Amino acid sequence: MLTVDFSRFPLAAGDRVLDLGCGAGRHAFECYRRGARVVALDRNGDEIREVNKWFAAMKEAGEAPAGATATAMEGDALALPFPDASFDVVIISEVMEHIPDDKGVLAEMVRVLKPGGRIAVTVPRYGPEKICWALSDAYHEVEGGHIRIYKADELLRKMTEAGLKPYGTHHAHGLHSPYWWLKCAFGVDNDRALPVRAYHKLLVWDIMKKPAATRVTEQLLNPVIGKSFVAYATKPHLPEDAAK
Repeated sequence: MLTVDFSRFPLAAGDRVLDLGCGAGRHAFECYRRGARVVALDRNGDEIREVNKWFAAMKEAGEAPAGATATAMEGDALALPFPDASFDVVIISEVMEHIPDDKGVLAEMVRVLKPGGRIAVTVPRYGPEKICWALSDAYHEVEGGHIRIYKADELLRKMTEAGLKPYGTHHAHGLHSPYWWLKCAFGVDNDRALPVRAYHKLLVWDIMKKPAATRVTEQLLNPVIGKSFVAYATKPHLPEDAAK
């Protein structure tokens, strides 16, 4: 289930990509399939080990084109272990809402991104997220949980202040907002509630089968109750006189 829309966020074979806070690796895997040279980074060692296993399995199965590479590593988003201008593309999906120093993370991403490079940032959308917080304290008051809710203009302002030039936005996962509202209403750790189980089956069916009915429904719901807000930006080139 991808949050970044690669039709709006072009990726070329051979691009060096950083998936920052990669989690289970969904965007890193897609970039690898598209022929990129991928580095997936996360602070969770268990997830990194799993992502590396999947990278190896994908290579063995021939899922990645010749020339594509992929590695997963532990690291700190506030102190990235890479030189300046190391990456053509940076993706950070559903991570910034967890980190107190979000401006510091943006600064590090801009530092390692090449001039002319592209960045995709996704965070929970303000409206659906506010409902989750109102329904359940347990949804966000956990260690490592969500510490803020972004308004779209706030995130875009912070990206601009960090030196990026936003060029596009959209919302994603409209079918998923009602699921999380149900989870919050019945208990975030209560997977036995009938409405939660039934809706989860619907989501699994949608992800596995991609039926036209749910695909069209989600496209209609995304602008209204899409769970995620997605912003795309570039790092401008320095003027020639400033680069000397």
